[in-house]
Amino acid sequence: MNKKHIIIALILIAALLIFNNILHDIYIKMVSTPTNIQTSTNTEEISSQKLFDKTWKIIKKSYYDTDMNHQDWYRWKTHYQGKIKTEEDLYVAVNTMLASLNDPYSKFMSKKEFEDLNSSIASKITGIGVNIYSNAGKITVLNVIEGTPANTANIKNGDIIYAVNKKEVSGMTIADVAGLVRGPENSMVELTILRDDKKIIKNIKRKEIKIKTVKSSVEKNIGYIQIMSFIGSTTSNEFLEALEKTKKTDGLIIDLRGNPGGLLPNAVFIANLFIPEGKIVSVVGRNGYKQDLSAQKTNFTVNKPLVVLIDNSSASASEILSGALKDYKKAKLVGTTTYGKGMVQEVIALPNETGLNLTIAKYLTPNGTDINKKGIAPDVKVELTLDDLKKNRDAQLLMAKKMMNDILKTNAK
Repeated sequence: MNKKHIIIALILIAALLIFNNILHDIYIKMVSTPTNIQTSTNTEEISSQKLFDKTWKIIKKSYYDTDMNHQDWYRWKTHYQGKIKTEEDLYVAVNTMLASLNDPYSKFMSKKEFEDLNSSIASKITGIGVNIYSNAGKITVLNVIEGTPANTANIKNGDIIYAVNKKEVSGMTIADVAGLVRGPENSMVELTILRDDKKIIKNIKRKEIKIKTVKSSVEKNIGYIQIMSFIGSTTSNEFLEALEKTKKTDGLIIDLRGNPGGLLPNAVFIANLFIPEGKIVSVVGRNGYKQDLSAQKTNFTVNKPLVVLIDNSSASASEILSGALKDYKKAKLVGTTTYGKGMVQEVIALPNETGLNLTIAKYLTPNGTDINKKGIAPDVKVELTLDDLKKNRDAQLLMAKKMMNDILKTNAK
């Protein structure tokens, strides 16, 4: 990460932090003002060979490890010179080249993958509103989003998707099936589903599905806020709305379990609501260039007791938030050790509407801890057992509630 990349990242982060006073007014008035932060698409059309050469050059110039995983990077340019004729050749060459870095986070994105990323950032897709998973090769509905076309069409949790537009999908990847189900707004999709061994055909009109990344609820005097992802451009506003809904509570539980991360500015902004001053995260770029991202002065700071739920799927931005809260002793962490993704990626728009997700830096918690491949350990370790799952019992959340009640009782004395 060179100085230019650091400056660009800081501008993005500052944009959110500078508007904190405005967002505070929005919070008080309970008004949501959506933003439109989206990675621009490069529509320039060039040959597959030229796109490979351009990608090779960007990686050489910007990749975090200047040693390129102990290899001569020029060997890839020489190896593929004049050999890339088709789009398939391009994907094979770039993915092989990236694999040599032994970096699971740096990835070349096809036009479809880059489009999906932009949709995630915009927190919306055009589809029917179901989450699906593969159960022994059978594509199964995990849940139906309330108020969506799937909900109106009476699609149910546990339904097996047998075919999409008469194309059987058994054995297909989740991504491929999702691609078939999605489509232009107001277009129709035919689903053949299996329910109780009976085939049912549903014709459903696709609509824009707004993806909520933050949920909240209140139980007595404890507020519960779940952040499912930091990827959405509206995540910060959604979190402020959740604070409004839980403002009358005496303590907060923030659930980061299963949260794979997302946009760095979202994590910094939310951390700033609890940490009024000091470093929130340090970013260490190419050649050791270091920049501390510090809390900005705000008109609003959350001072309630805080318990944060984490697990081994809490990664990246989740670890930035939980790490900062732990280092400043603003929260007690409950659950299991986090994933350990302490690397920062930049999304780069490439010609032909493709993209590159490239590791450009690592980050450290406020205390200077490098958590990459190590994770953040909880203050109180609680694992979910098979018995918990069978009884549909959330032992981690129960522990968080017990701890919060104990804290509130102690504070009341």
